[in-house]
Amino acid sequence: MAVVLVLVLVVVGSVLFHVLSPWWWTPIASNWSYIDNTLVITFWITGIVFVAVVSFMAYCVFRFRHRPGNRAHYEPENRRLELLLASGTAVGVAAMLAPGLIVWNQFITVPADAASVEVVSQQWLWSFRLPGADGKLGRAETRDVTSDNPLGLDKNDANGLDDIIVEGGELHLPIGKPVHILLRSVDVLHDFYVPEFRAKMDMIPGMVTYFWLTPTRTGTFEILCAELCGVGHPQMRGTVIVDSDADYQTWLGQQQTFTQLTASSGEPPPAN
Repeated sequence: MAVVLVLVLVVVGSVLFHVLSPWWWTPIASNWSYIDNTLVITFWITGIVFVAVVSFMAYCVFRFRHRPGNRAHYEPENRRLELLLASGTAVGVAAMLAPGLIVWNQFITVPADAASVEVVSQQWLWSFRLPGADGKLGRAETRDVTSDNPLGLDKNDANGLDDIIVEGGELHLPIGKPVHILLRSVDVLHDFYVPEFRAKMDMIPGMVTYFWLTPTRTGTFEILCAELCGVGHPQMRGTVIVDSDADYQTWLGQQQTFTQLTASSGEPPPAN
């Protein structure tokens, strides 16, 4: 009977902890409420299954406990029960996977009017690159990264000469406008994650991964690396600030272009 009581307490305690827990999601600051909805669906399905399975275990322990004179009935198979369990499991798994696949398709289908922003990660620093007046990001390669060119821009690509470079500073985004986030790592595996945006993606050396979002409220939010990337991983933090359009334009006008940074470093200006 002690086992039955423990199982019942586990069920009741788990449900109460979920309902009354003060640890919940931070307020959302982007368009990705779909991700919250998908998690809620998963919680409901797995929660119902957890309660059902553990409660059934408690029932079986109580109902079929040892009693003098009782004999167990041997039933090696039950096709009806097996079919019911297999069908129920298939429906539950499909119900969890389908919303995720739909949201994933939305997550990587970038709107045509989204502005591009590149996030570059390295141990243990976040840097950012935005298009200049031409609205295009220039080419960049990890093999071109040097102390004077930390993001590895192609100096012979005219589209990159006016790119805005923010090395180790704050990333600013305008509110209410879709942003195409391009992710690049120059050393090891990292993961760009802003909890309030509900959006995250691995950054894989040699690849450019991406997603998109639309900031929905102004504020200052912390950037975290959600992938163990070395001894400095806990300190790899950054800041993204969502501005009004006027404040964003003011900030943008204060940033330096690739050409200006190259000139200030004493290097000859890139060839046009």
